[in-house]
Amino acid sequence: MRKAALHNLGCKVNSYETEAMQQLLENAGYEIVPFTEGADVYIINTCSVTNIADRKSRQMLHRAKKMNPGAVVVAAGCYVQAAGEELKKDEAVDLVIGNNKKTDLVTILEDYFSQNQEAEEDTVIDIGHTAEYENLSISRIGDHTRAFIKVQDGCNQFCSYCIIPYTRGRVRSRKPEEVVEEIRRLAAIGYEEAVLTGIHLSSYGMDFPMEERISLLDLIIKVHEIPQIRRIRLGSLEPRIITEEFADTLAGLKKVCPHFHLSLQSGCDATLKRMNRKYTATEYLKGCELLRKAFKNPAITTDIIVGFPGETKEEFETTREYLKKLQFYEMHVFKYSVRNGTRAADMPDQIPESVKSERSSELLALEQEMSLSYRRSHLGTETEVLMEEEYEVDGTRYMIGHTREYIKAAVPFEKGIKGTMVTGTLWKMLTNDIVFLKH
Repeated sequence: MRKAALHNLGCKVNSYETEAMQQLLENAGYEIVPFTEGADVYIINTCSVTNIADRKSRQMLHRAKKMNPGAVVVAAGCYVQAAGEELKKDEAVDLVIGNNKKTDLVTILEDYFSQNQEAEEDTVIDIGHTAEYENLSISRIGDHTRAFIKVQDGCNQFCSYCIIPYTRGRVRSRKPEEVVEEIRRLAAIGYEEAVLTGIHLSSYGMDFPMEERISLLDLIIKVHEIPQIRRIRLGSLEPRIITEEFADTLAGLKKVCPHFHLSLQSGCDATLKRMNRKYTATEYLKGCELLRKAFKNPAITTDIIVGFPGETKEEFETTREYLKKLQFYEMHVFKYSVRNGTRAADMPDQIPESVKSERSSELLALEQEMSLSYRRSHLGTETEVLMEEEYEVDGTRYMIGHTREYIKAAVPFEKGIKGTMVTGTLWKMLTNDIVFLKH
């Protein structure tokens, strides 16, 4: 029996695909072992969202070969699509497998071990010219308490800083009946929360033939009908998907969590235009207002890039004041990172690293203020928490989990409550990040 170890880099979609590849290997008779010395096969599901992600991917590949020089080291995923020819020349890498070929992992390994060299030639496809959704699926979710379900791949947006349309290809959606069947299967073994994820989730269904076309909202309604599922959470959404109909319909679906991640990137229209984001700050604000009208105190989170090429001090100030106005629950703040192969990499007026760091620090401080304020706004409310893991604060053991708004909450440690819902009142701040649940 061969031993295989897997390591994931990158997003929730990558995590899902790594889980699916592990289950393919298990079904083929491989023994899954930790990513340490002793494996016969090392599979690194790579990321290529930034140049730093590329570097981390290379480092993990070289680390695997160093741990066991005789092992087969497999590079899979986005970095393969971005730098496949370079990886084929890397002595640390034995096999490269691109996106939309991960489902063939076992066959590719078998061909390699049997020295059928001809079969290796098509392990990386031209991802930009496929309309096929890769049929990966899972039957369990490792040690997690919520089920992340990939429903969509690819992106047609071509933001000027982003390599993803080149590494993931165009929009491709999973058939709704396959999504529902997988969630039913996971619900039957105890998962009560489903998280719908994709590379550009809001585009779900737009690639289907007109007579079969359904929207993300239609899919959510189908998932809502699964009896055992008690919570539905959504991955990152495009701001323009938030219409009055969308918000009101979601609000009528009681299983949908009032927790929405709307990627912003900048609060300045001039910067948004250079980024090739297809909305204005005013349109984004309207989306947030619609959600806050439809839901009671929903959690709205976002992504911000600071130091984008050409971002003046005035543009940054515009963004900062805009963020204060919107009052997010959480903000993920990123310093702009040059990504070779994108339009932004060749733009003039690249911002010095020191300026990026200064702006990032300012927004991170603002994020902490807003996040604490949002948690405090929920004190005194009754809620339910999905218990997820043990945690220790000042020597005291707790079980912690998340509310429907994704506020982290804690109860005194109890055996056997992991994966269950606990109802109580958000009573007081245990730490700046965790609320104590009185139950």
